[in-house]
Amino acid sequence: MSHLLFIDDEQSICWGLTKLAQRMGHTSEAVGSAELGLRAAERQKPDAIVLDVRLPGMTGLEAIEKFQALWPEVAVVIITAYGDLETAVEAVRRGAFEYLVKPFDLQLAERTMTRALAASLTKAKAGESPGSSPASEPPGDSPDGNEKIVGKSAAMQAVFKQIALVAPSSACVHLHGESGTGKELVARAIHRYSQRANGSFVPVNLAALNPTLAESELFGHVKGAFTGADSPRQGLLEQADGGTIFLDEVADIPLALQVKLLRALEHGEIWPVGGNQPRRADFRLISATHQDLRQRVADGSFRHDLYFRLVTFELALPPLRDRRDDIAELTQYFLNRLASRSGMPRATISAEAQEELERRPWFGNVRELRNVIEHALVLVRGGTVEPTHLPAPVLPSPAATSTNVEDGLKQLVTAWAKSQIPEATDGADLYQRLLLLIEPPLFQAAIEHHHGQVATAARVLGLHRTTLKKKLDECGIEEGVRE
Repeated sequence: MSHLLFIDDEQSICWGLTKLAQRMGHTSEAVGSAELGLRAAERQKPDAIVLDVRLPGMTGLEAIEKFQALWPEVAVVIITAYGDLETAVEAVRRGAFEYLVKPFDLQLAERTMTRALAASLTKAKAGESPGSSPASEPPGDSPDGNEKIVGKSAAMQAVFKQIALVAPSSACVHLHGESGTGKELVARAIHRYSQRANGSFVPVNLAALNPTLAESELFGHVKGAFTGADSPRQGLLEQADGGTIFLDEVADIPLALQVKLLRALEHGEIWPVGGNQPRRADFRLISATHQDLRQRVADGSFRHDLYFRLVTFELALPPLRDRRDDIAELTQYFLNRLASRSGMPRATISAEAQEELERRPWFGNVRELRNVIEHALVLVRGGTVEPTHLPAPVLPSPAATSTNVEDGLKQLVTAWAKSQIPEATDGADLYQRLLLLIEPPLFQAAIEHHHGQVATAARVLGLHRTTLKKKLDECGIEEGVRE
């Protein structure tokens, strides 16, 4: 039997956690402030602490260090209703074991407390603190002028948590996600909250490099290495010495260079083109791609040893259609940021326009949403964004659509088969998510094939004409449609 300490000024939260502790077979005490929690911890040592961030008086983040000074081996779980990247990073930096975002279900809370109790026991035996090694004090948010990562959905909370946990480490990180999901923003955040924050962040899009010059770009060259090499050049890997290099579209790196990159990662040695001596470089590598690296390994176009070196820690970024709860917040963020950056007066958005944004399929993800808002701002110039100010949705090419649909279906079916879909997600929700993947490209293809004739397309699809018309409106497919 263990003893749990709950600190939250919401009585309903304390009541629920207390009942959960009883069901788990543990004793517990619940108090409403950090100060009362410290007194309770002095009277009786807890085996784990669950602590709210926003409390009267001392905040939960401020209290973490005091609890750790009192009982350094006890795991502290932070709970908050204001989950964002900064909160997640600061909680981990101060030594929190885990954090939960309100509202959370009791099953998740039970799993988290079980792991926290196990961590406390393990660290007590080892004489260590259960928290991660504190990261250096992070610089201000987006000091390089880049956009913030915005989102309060469960999917983005999971991303924030993983960023907070992996940033202080030296592990290579591989980001996987569709184009426009914000892979470079995540890479910059990992760098910003890492021990290398004072070093350079060097972004490289491998797909944009000239294949014949890629080796020189990455590894540098010595004078006279080839025709036109009139002076030595420092490669991008060496420029990242002491910092982080971000290799976007890493699946496109030529096979011949993969051996050199692996050696650079394993031994910290950079061999410039034409050189007979290596140069030392200490960098952290973050890679990203929208392709399936495992498939590239299977077909022999990507080395398996480099794959395992790159994918030390893998972080998947959700497409915007899987985080629709964030669209309103992202819309407001872009309205304010883009207006401020361009010097235009701030605009508002009508309920009808917001509803239209939340209906769209967003195959271009957050990048597409940003461009849509910028387009609307040019038109309204400080007024109210209406549906007529929004550009037509951009649908992907048939090949890209096929890939998106196939990948999405595979992920959903795999999750269903392995019972990885949360219990709160019922069959209706799964069905709606499948429709979001299938309907837009299907209706677009039908309308184009039948030259915009809705009645003919509806008959072929087995739908009533008015039903198809409604579906077309929901998907934002309007241009070229004829009755």
